[in-house]
Amino acid sequence: MAWHGHCLELLRIQAMINISEPMSGSCPVAHSGSPLPSAESDSSSFERILEEHLPRVRAIADRMKRRLPQNIEVDELYSIGVTGLIAAARNYSTSRGGSFASYASTRIRGAILDELRRNDWMSRGRRSKAKRLDLAINKLEQKRGGAVCEEDLCAEMKMTAEELAELQDEVRELKFVSFDEDELDPESQSLHEIVPDDSCPPAFQVLERKEALALLAERMTYLPDIQKRVLAMYYYENMKIAEIAACFGVTESRICQIHTQTLRVLRAYMKTVLA
Repeated sequence: MAWHGHCLELLRIQAMINISEPMSGSCPVAHSGSPLPSAESDSSSFERILEEHLPRVRAIADRMKRRLPQNIEVDELYSIGVTGLIAAARNYSTSRGGSFASYASTRIRGAILDELRRNDWMSRGRRSKAKRLDLAINKLEQKRGGAVCEEDLCAEMKMTAEELAELQDEVRELKFVSFDEDELDPESQSLHEIVPDDSCPPAFQVLERKEALALLAERMTYLPDIQKRVLAMYYYENMKIAEIAACFGVTESRICQIHTQTLRVLRAYMKTVLA
């Protein structure tokens, strides 16, 4: 399998790294718990241990995946679990007692749980509340043999209806959907075509603005030369009124008057054509 080959390649690379590093008094061990002769003298020994216990990673990842949301890929759990296995092989010592298999299982499971907690959108406090709510619902369902009504759940949780609604809203699960995920139905529309982008204006507004700017630009071509020059200096060259007045050799109030009159003419024209 592809994942198995990828993991083996990772193990080979990691094994080469590990044999060049001190083991802090630890030595790789075989499945039986007996120490290997020498990791430094036999690089394949470390690799054989990891390869032997690689199916354990798959088994643990598969079991944990059953209780996780669908958006979490099982291949990601495999990869994370492999790092836990490598850490177990590096740090295990026969002086700890217990088998390497038991120690490796703990490290594999711990590595996966740590990564899941780091990527969890819900805080530990909210996750605890969600678990408490699920336990209450399961308890009432088993007790009554059917669906749970809101009144019974409020009584079980010792909450008011408002407090229960607030709790349910707080711990509501999020569902992550990939826009680029391949659809089973080739004729179905892509999510890129269905879900709107609120950050972008609607297409008809873009078209209307484009047409309005085109009409405005056309009307400006019929303005007197001085009005066109004042608009260009003020809006495109970012010149101040005093600077424009100095260029024309007139007062600032005269430039303001020209500017105001020009805008009034253009505004009236746009109201007429867009009415």
